[in-house]
Amino acid sequence: MKKIIHTNHAPKAVGPYSQAVEAGNTLYISGQIPVDPETGKVPATIEEQTAQCLKNIRAILAEAGYTIDNVVKSTVLLDDINDFAAMNEVYASVYTRDMPARVCYEVSKLPLGVKIEIETVAVK
Repeated sequence: MKKIIHTNHAPKAVGPYSQAVEAGNTLYISGQIPVDPETGKVPATIEEQTAQCLKNIRAILAEAGYTIDNVVKSTVLLDDINDFAAMNEVYASVYTRDMPARVCYEVSKLPLGVKIEIETVAVK
């Protein structure tokens, strides 16, 4: 059985998908881009954009009754792999122990011209 998760503390889906879907004890969070759900604005720098993506992920986790400690896998998409070190510094400030598995790719374009998108899987 699946349960659709939605919170107003993260950006609305910009297409025909859910913010997250819970199936059993696993939460699948759709790729989060760095849109501030209150203002609709996107921060300028990769550091700020990474922080906003992670803030959006935390909001969805909380809505579903999970925490950052439940995250087991992240997929990070960057529009410029040269931003990896800066992204990684912000990412490492959130995931400080029992880090999830992760993959990072450079892609040619991301929605709304953002620099980063992060997809997340969490398990209770």
